[in-house]
Formats: sequence, C-alpha cells, structure tokens
Amino acid sequence: MKLDRAEGRTAARHLCTGAIEAAQPGDIIVVEQRTGLDAASWGGNLSIGAKVRGVAGVIVEGPARDIDDSRRLDFPVFARNVTARTARGRIVEVATNEPISVGETTVHPGDYVIADSSAVVFVAAGDIERVLETAEQIMAREEAMAEAIREGKPISQVMGASYEHMLKKS
Repeated sequence: MKLDRAEGRTAARHLCTGAIEAAQPGDIIVVEQRTGLDAASWGGNLSIGAKVRGVAGVIVEGPARDIDDSRRLDFPVFARNVTARTARGRIVEVATNEPISVGETTVHPGDYVIADSSAVVFVAAGDIERVLETAEQIMAREEAMAEAIREGKPISQVMGASYEHMLKKS
C-alpha cells in the first residue's frame, strides 16, 4: 500500500486497516511511506490486528512505531526506521494492492519476500522457482564451507577462490 502526505485530506479509515482485513493467513503486508515526514505508517495495534488475522509480517519502506510491542507479540515488522510519531493528520493511504517501491525495487502484489535481521529481499512471482533452486545450491555450498572450517581447514583456504565464485552457475 502506498501512503502520501495528508495535505488537508482526511482518511475514511485508519492506515493499513483495509490491508489487514483483506489479507489471507500467511500474507505479508508491504507499505511505502516516502513522504519525508517523521510519521509512522505501522504501529502496535496494527500488529495485533495483523497477527490475529494470520498475517506473517510487515515490511515498511519508511518509519514504524511500537517495535517492542511487535517483538513481544512475535510479529515481524521490518522498517526503514522507527519513530514515536503517529501518522494521524499527517499521512493518508492513496493506493492499496498496487505496485510500490521499497528501496530501488518495485514490488507487485503476489511477489515473494524473504526477510531477516540482515536484509529484506523481494522475488517476483515469476522468478520464484529459479531463485529457490539457486538459493538451495548456494546454501549447500556454504554448508560445505562451514563444515570444512569446523573440521580445521584454514579459513583463508575455505574463504578463497571457491567463495568468490560461489554465486556463479556451475
């Protein structure tokens, strides 16, 4: 969903509530808030509502709030930054279930996302099989490297040429 400065516009409903109600269990909600305003587009009560609905997590291109509340719920919220300021009167929802931008990536409804504390990665629905196959190959190579390190092989050898070429197709 895409958000914009309110600039006198009022919202018919609270931000993101429509996306929560439309979500299916396992869905990820992705929010773009690039207004430049220090105003959260996601917060604690939204996390509760999303968790109850079975939403798997939220990605916010912009600020979010109540991150500690979301952690206590064991509900994943990944945000560009955090703030204590609400969006009330500052930001309105302008599009839902349409392509948006996160970083330099265009995200379409139905795309896949993989997220952890290191990164958020989006994969186009049409590319998911190829990406999963490649990821499994990379993981197998990395596990073999980790095992070699555990067995005492010098890390300089393990992290040498084979690491640099790991991403190349075999």
